Parts: sequence; C-alpha cells; structure tokens
Amino acid sequence: MNTVLAAGWTGHDTRLIGATLLAIAVIVVLITKVKLHPFLSLVLGSLVLGLTAGMPITDVIKKFSAGVGSTIASVGILIALGAMLGKLLADSGGADQIVDTVLGKARGAALPWAMALVAALIGLPMFFEIGLVMLIPVVLLAAKRTGKPLMLVGIPAVAGLSVLHGLVPPHPGPLAAAGALNANVGITLAFGLLVGIPTVIVAGPLFGKVAARLVPEAQPPERLIPERADTDKPRPSFAATLTTVLLPVVLMLAKALSDILLGKDTQARKILDFVGDPLIALLAAVLVGMVLLGRPAGLGREKLSTVVGDSLGPIAGITLIVGAGGGFKQTLVDAGVGDVITGLAKDAHLSPLLLGWLVAVAIRLATGSATVATVSAAGIVAPLAAGMDPSHSALLVLAIGAGSLFFSHVNDAGFWLVKEYFGLSVGQTLKSWSVMETLISVVAIALILPLSLVV
Repeated sequence: MNTVLAAGWTGHDTRLIGATLLAIAVIVVLITKVKLHPFLSLVLGSLVLGLTAGMPITDVIKKFSAGVGSTIASVGILIALGAMLGKLLADSGGADQIVDTVLGKARGAALPWAMALVAALIGLPMFFEIGLVMLIPVVLLAAKRTGKPLMLVGIPAVAGLSVLHGLVPPHPGPLAAAGALNANVGITLAFGLLVGIPTVIVAGPLFGKVAARLVPEAQPPERLIPERADTDKPRPSFAATLTTVLLPVVLMLAKALSDILLGKDTQARKILDFVGDPLIALLAAVLVGMVLLGRPAGLGREKLSTVVGDSLGPIAGITLIVGAGGGFKQTLVDAGVGDVITGLAKDAHLSPLLLGWLVAVAIRLATGSATVATVSAAGIVAPLAAGMDPSHSALLVLAIGAGSLFFSHVNDAGFWLVKEYFGLSVGQTLKSWSVMETLISVVAIALILPLSLVV
C-alpha cells in the first residue's frame, strides 16, 4: 500500500474507486438478481456512487438530473427519429422490398452474404430488437425454401444487425457514447462502417459456416415460418426504399468529409454542417420516407400520423435507460472518478482504446445490456477523450461499442430472443450466438487498435 501511495495514490482515490466498484456491483445485482428494470437500477446505482464517494445528497441529485437532461436532449430526439424511420420502413413494406429484391438475386453460396446485406440495410435505421423481429421470418423462410442449414443463413443476418447496433450511429449506444465523449457523429459513423464491414464478413458469412457445423441439428421452427406475403399489397420501390435508408448516412458522411477537407468559413462547409447534423439528417430521412415510402403504400395523412406516433412507445424504455446512463456518467465525472481512472491509465501506460474496450466488456458480462455497458463505460473513460483529436475520440466510441457486444449470455435479452426464434437449446445458443458476439467484439477491437495508429 505504501508503494501505491508513493506513486501518487491517495486515500481519496481509493474511496472513489471503491465507490465506483460498489455502484457497478449494485447495478449488476439489481439487473441480474433482483430483475429490476435497468433504468431504476442505474438511478439507484448513481445514488450509491455519489453518496459513497462523499458527495452531498443534494449535489448527487442535481448532477444526476443534469446528466439525464443533457443526454436526453442530445440523444433522445435522435432515438425518436430513428424509431420513426424504422416504423415507416416496416409498415410501408419497404423492408419487405429490400428483402425480396436482395434475396431474389441470391443463389446458392451467395445466400449467406445476401442475408448479411439485408440485415445491414434494415439495421441501419432500426434498433436491434426491431430489426431481429423483422428479419427472423425472412431467415426462417429462406432456410426452409433453400434447404440450407439454419445457422448458415441466420448467423450472417444477426451478425449484421449486432455490428450495426454496437458500432454505427444512429443506434442508441454509439450515439450516447459519442455524446459522452464529445465525438463527431459523422466521423464515428464513417469509422463504424469501415470497421463494421470486415467485422460482419468474419462474424457473419464466414463464421456461419462454422456455426452450421457446431449446431447441425438446428431447424426452423415451423410455427414461426410466415405464410406467403400478400403480393397484391402495394409497397414502395427498391430504389425509393434504399434512398430513404441511406439518406441520413450520406448526409452525415458528407458532413464528416467537409470537416476534414473544407475550410470552416466556406459556404459549402456551413451547408454540409447543417444538413449533416444527425438531427437534421434523420429528420430529413423521416420526411422523405413519409413521401417515398408512405405514398406508394397508400398511407394517407392520418395513417402516417398513426405510424409515426406508434413508433415512440416501444423506444420509451431504451430512451430512459440511455438517459439514466447519462446521469450515471455525470455522477462519475463530478465525483472525480474519471480523473482517477485517467491517472491509472497513464500510470499503467494502457491505451485508452483498450481500456474503454475492457471496461465495456466487464460491464457487458455483468449486466447483459450492450446499451448499459456502452453508456457506463463511456462515462468512466470520458476524461481520456478530453485531449483526443476527432478521429481518436470516434475510435474510442467504437472500442467501447465493440466491448459492449462481448459474449452475450443468459443475462442478455438478445440471447433469449435468438434462442426462442431459432428454436435452439441454451447450449446451442452459446455455441452459435454467444461465440458470434465474442467474435464481433474481438475482431472489431483488433481492427480499431491498428487503425488508431494510422489516422
């Protein structure tokens, strides 16, 4: 202990680290054992952190509330717009159009790659759970019609969804981490796609072949295989659907490029900064989608209003979780925990990217929630991003996102969704889905670390 104190470690530092570990343990126990909702668990964990760290009770409440407010203000609107776009895509038949068009051109060995592409296109504007529910019928139907092993078809689909969920805005985790680290969302999106594409390839079509051998007996559950769709129902064209899905991606990438290539005072830079702001880009996609997707599907004004309104209910819970995660982050920062973590990282000469990944891995394994792992880890390592350039702060967001996907197991809702939809046992789900999630996490960080050396 004397050696540690001589190196600059103080009793106050010990108290802060102990408070952090206790708070995380409280959150873990409440979520996994007590089965308390993650929102309530994060609120209680933040109170434990602040009080144990010695903050006055009134300051704990104020700091937590401020963190919730700033996070909801910056991320909540984007989550809502993303949900609206996803709902429009689903209810108009645009998602079906993407699936039918891509799968219609896939034959034989190309099928797993087509499934990964479908998942990536649908997964861009949709949350993981929504995309999974939409894709499962397609996966099961494709496996039945082609006679291909279920894992060969299913793993690429869920890999595509999972990678986008963990690494690519406008998904809640990456958005929340970008907000906590003051990272540029456009640059994060660009690097997320750069890292995500090879990660999907490895964990999707390539690992799908291995998973098919590991779980050869997996069969599509007959009760979940959908009946033939009503081909008379009007729906938007593939071009209109693709335009709507990719519009926010193109606008945000254009802004990221303009930040690098154009001067701050140029008119083009100002325009691209405006239209490429995540809020404007997603708002534009929703408005364009109401026309390009809604009109061909015969959705009138009243129906469009209903569709948009119905999209908000399912995302209320995740918005509150992200907000509470922001409150937990702010409590960590104001208690001084971040400064202690920064000092530890510097003394240990540990890469901030690797530290962010490891912290997210630990919280993911404990809580089962990728979103909780992302927002909590981002709060813990936020001080490390203070002196980073935009490229490296974006890569820190991705490193945390990659860690948040590590080894999904029985405390993760996604684990049980995949198990039930694919009709697997717990052991089969561990050998397929859990290994795939671990592969995504490891491949992503293996790409992020060397990328940080060249940007």
